[in-house]
Amino acid sequence: MLATPFIDLTSKLVTLSPGYDERGLLSITFHPNFKTNKKFYVFYTAPPRAGGPGSGWNSLTRISEFTVSSSDANLADMSSERVLLEEDHPQLNHNGGTLAFGPDGYLYISIGDGGQADDVGNGHVADWYLVNAGGNAQNIWANRMGKILRIDINSGSPYSIPPDNPYANSTYAKKEIYAFGFRNPYRFSFDMGGSHGLYVGDAGQSLYEEIDLVTKGGNYGWNVKEGQVCFSTDNDLQTRASCPAIDTAGNPLIDPIIVVKNKANPDGNGIASVIIGGNVYRGSTFPQFQGRYVFGIFSQGNPGVPDAKLYVASASGAGLWTYETLTPKDYSTNLGYYLKGFGQDLSGEMYATVSTSLGLTEQQARYINWWRRNDLIFKIYVLYH
Repeated sequence: MLATPFIDLTSKLVTLSPGYDERGLLSITFHPNFKTNKKFYVFYTAPPRAGGPGSGWNSLTRISEFTVSSSDANLADMSSERVLLEEDHPQLNHNGGTLAFGPDGYLYISIGDGGQADDVGNGHVADWYLVNAGGNAQNIWANRMGKILRIDINSGSPYSIPPDNPYANSTYAKKEIYAFGFRNPYRFSFDMGGSHGLYVGDAGQSLYEEIDLVTKGGNYGWNVKEGQVCFSTDNDLQTRASCPAIDTAGNPLIDPIIVVKNKANPDGNGIASVIIGGNVYRGSTFPQFQGRYVFGIFSQGNPGVPDAKLYVASASGAGLWTYETLTPKDYSTNLGYYLKGFGQDLSGEMYATVSTSLGLTEQQARYINWWRRNDLIFKIYVLYH
């Protein structure tokens, strides 16, 4: 590890909470033509903007382009920042936070629903489903929260809208929207092979966690549904007896492909604090995993216990996918860490990022620097039985 970090965004970030925080430097991705243009993109949370919605709003989601220093390939040029997109964020949590280039060359961005339980409270707006209060995720005209966005960073100022975006020609909806109806789509990925599907891990409230296989224009249900059940803002530990199957524009509410019970589920069989989206395995070390989806849980929901687990899922027709525990050789019971995310190299092998800290430490928030005494990156194939 080099002594000087590639990029230091400390001065640009909102002040972070030391014990737990979902803000900070949340994602980085490199331009498909990085080798020649030296451009890369970051997702971070800045302080609330002057003239923003109100004093009670928490932060500002910012997507920016940087270039590498012309004199040192190991350093970012901090003066090169070009802000592409900003979205006011009302609460500390549910920031989303992934950037990735799709197989179409467009930049995809996940932003959470704005935070606070049940998609209600300060910063949440009305939507078409009046039975449940609030609804940034179901509201496609007021803001970009609770959405997957898609933009063209190779044209326009600062970007253009891909002509086939579902609302590219709309006079009322946000033109950047690719899909919507998410609570907190913290981590997503594109399959390196096959049909290059877009897999999104979406955090649930109290009953279910989910993985969605996302298609253009899709409505993935929150907060009308959580997982496959009808969600209730009156009591998020109980389901409503019924709810709509389509929204008022005729879009079906698309069910997830994977559902995991949250630890808070009152049936007592919950296994997860929150789901962490992963990748379709395309490596060669484990042929039995080829084309299967690897994901995990942040922890098992035991307070203060870093006991994340990994899972591998297989497609099973039109219904929910089946999944089984993936047990690393040296972590037979659980990882012994909190799971923060995944990575995948050009050979299709997978990595997991983990931490002993419940929240972001100061250095994790500042730097693209995962190699620390209490933080590990490991290859699944090295540790797996």
